[in-house]
Amino acid sequence: MDFNEIITQITSFFANNPSIWIYLIIPFTAAIIGWGTNVLALKMTFYPVDFVGIEAENNQWFGIKTVGWEGMHKIGWQGIIPSKAGVMASKAVDMMLDKLIDLQDQFAQIDPDIVSEEMTPHLEALSRQIIDDALNQEMPLVWNNIPKRRKEKIYQDAAEEFPHAIKVIMEDIKDHIEELFDVKTMVVQELTSNKKLLNYIFLKVGRKEFKFIEKSGFYFGFFFGIIQMILSLLLPNWNIVLLPLGGIVIGYLTNFLALRLIFQPTNPIKFGPIHIQGLFIKRQKEVAKEYANIVASQILNTPNIFQAILKGVGAEQLSEIVQRHTKEAVDKTAGFSRSLIQLTSGTKTYENIKNIATTRFLEVIPDNIKYIFDYAEEALDIENTICDRMGNLPPEDFVGFLRPVFQEDEMKLIMVGAALGGMAGVIQLIAITLHSWL
Repeated sequence: MDFNEIITQITSFFANNPSIWIYLIIPFTAAIIGWGTNVLALKMTFYPVDFVGIEAENNQWFGIKTVGWEGMHKIGWQGIIPSKAGVMASKAVDMMLDKLIDLQDQFAQIDPDIVSEEMTPHLEALSRQIIDDALNQEMPLVWNNIPKRRKEKIYQDAAEEFPHAIKVIMEDIKDHIEELFDVKTMVVQELTSNKKLLNYIFLKVGRKEFKFIEKSGFYFGFFFGIIQMILSLLLPNWNIVLLPLGGIVIGYLTNFLALRLIFQPTNPIKFGPIHIQGLFIKRQKEVAKEYANIVASQILNTPNIFQAILKGVGAEQLSEIVQRHTKEAVDKTAGFSRSLIQLTSGTKTYENIKNIATTRFLEVIPDNIKYIFDYAEEALDIENTICDRMGNLPPEDFVGFLRPVFQEDEMKLIMVGAALGGMAGVIQLIAITLHSWL
């Protein structure tokens, strides 16, 4: 049989079976359904960032009091990740602290001597101003009449003592870092207040897997559509059941299989030269690098860490540490003058001077701590630490960094796909029925 005869027979077949065209559309329709449901499932995972819909006030909808719906206050949608930002952020930071970072170890890398050296050039002018403010406020007449040489000696002593105070303060911070710095609260607050950043983290590290979900929906849909087409041709009287049911199955399976292939199998299965493993797990080193960069640059960066230490749950304890060491610095700076001040102006005046100096020092620390940021970032080395440890996690631990995205409402997403597939199947049934009538 030559080529022309084959073409003639194919043409004759379609001419004698004109309705076959409507069936051939089924695999392509199924492919679009599979692709569309997967795309929609992903969009519903991340968007909208804020709730869109209707919210009830006091369980009243359009002025009508609801009965038996006391727990229902909203009708609408918010992306799964943004709607559960607190839960997601909490899980992420728990994984981070459990598997990737030990605060005590990280802060142990900071050398208080280097911190003191970094701050020294800026502390000289600050210590001079602090001494001036305290003595001018409590002993203006005496201070303004002290010989210049004596004043300069006090300034010099202060310039030497305040860097030492910074050193011992830093040592105390290192020793009590877990009490002073609540990293979980900081990260959860940051991600719940910035849901776009939370979305970005998951979208960035899982971008290739999400793209696979979209594409696989088309391919799986086409494959299942061929099966659906064959069944429809063989059992045309059952189309009223087969097409809607097939749509449901296609919508369900395309979502289900795509999610499974991302994370399973956890450990590689070998068939000769072929290694089968979850797509996300195969990219462990690449993902670790991207995840570490985002966390270190946008969440656990040095400014955020020190801001949390200065103003977080341990702020009061930190204030006590700073006050104690600052007062010691003032005592050492005063030296012999301490007894003279107490003798001429009273102990209360001297205590007031120390309190003023301490208060001023506390006020200027937040603005001047920035001078150690470059060194602290290098010493803490958050990015490389996370990258190395995450890249070497066992596969079963590693998947936990992306799996929660789908675990929260995985079945809901799969069922949405099934429902949309069923609707598409009904449309196919209507199209075939109308075609048969024409």
